[in-house]
This record gives sequence, structure tokens and C-alpha cells, in this order.
Amino acid sequence: MLYFFVIVAAIGLDMFSKHLAVTYLMPVDTFPVIQHVFHLTYVENTGAAFSMLAGKRLVLIVFTSVFLVLLIAYLIRSVRKNKKFLWSNFALSLIVAGGIANLIDRIRLGYVIDMFDFRLIHFAVFNVADIFVTVGTILLLFCFFFIEKDLFQ
Repeated sequence: MLYFFVIVAAIGLDMFSKHLAVTYLMPVDTFPVIQHVFHLTYVENTGAAFSMLAGKRLVLIVFTSVFLVLLIAYLIRSVRKNKKFLWSNFALSLIVAGGIANLIDRIRLGYVIDMFDFRLIHFAVFNVADIFVTVGTILLLFCFFFIEKDLFQ
């Protein structure tokens, strides 16, 4: 139940941030928080990370859906089988939440709304869901290598 709450809360936070981006950023395009370093910029991304597969909406929807079904099935199995993998299940919950949140945009709008723009290092513009996927992936790898070494046995 805890993991379901994490997923729902994370999706809600992402949707709220995207609502704010549409409401306040779309009309102005970009807002410099720190000039030439960090801006809030409204972007409609039709691709995946770094705009890969731009315009390939159906491919991204199918791939993401299959991947999410597998992750959710693993998470359910893991929770039922053994509750000792708390951190890895939390990490999977973050990844699932980020994937679902971006999938909702992709299905509903045909693109994903991005808004965080680090210009100092010329990084791709990203959103809250992307942060959840990234943090979840890093945490899962950390668990796999250092905390829960028998994670996939």
C-alpha cells in the first residue's frame, strides 16, 4: 500500500508541476531563475530522453506501456514475496510513477511537457517525472550493488 501511495503522490506532483508550466510558462516561454544558468522553460517534447524518437508517439506509448507492466508486475511480486527490499521497491515505485506520468501526457496530449532548463551545461529540458525516473534508477542501482545484492535472485 505504501508503494501505491508513493506512485499516486508522485504522479500528482508531476501533473501539478505540468499544470503550473502550462498556466505560467507557456505564455512567457521561459523564465530565468538564474540568468544563463537555470531557466524555467516551457517545452513540448514529442520524443523520449534528449528528444530521441521524436515524433514516434505510438512506439513510445507501446514501449513505455510494456515496460511499466513488467515493472509493476515485478513490484507486486516483490512486495508479496518478501518485504525486506524496501529501498528497491521504493526505487521501482519512483520509476513507475515517472513512467506513468509521462505516459499520461503522451497519450492525452501527444507530447510530454518539460520545464527545467539547465543552460550552464546545455542539458536537455526535463520535468518532475524525469527526476523520479532518474532518482529511482540511481537508487535501484545503488540497492543492487551495495544494499540488496541478492535483489534479482
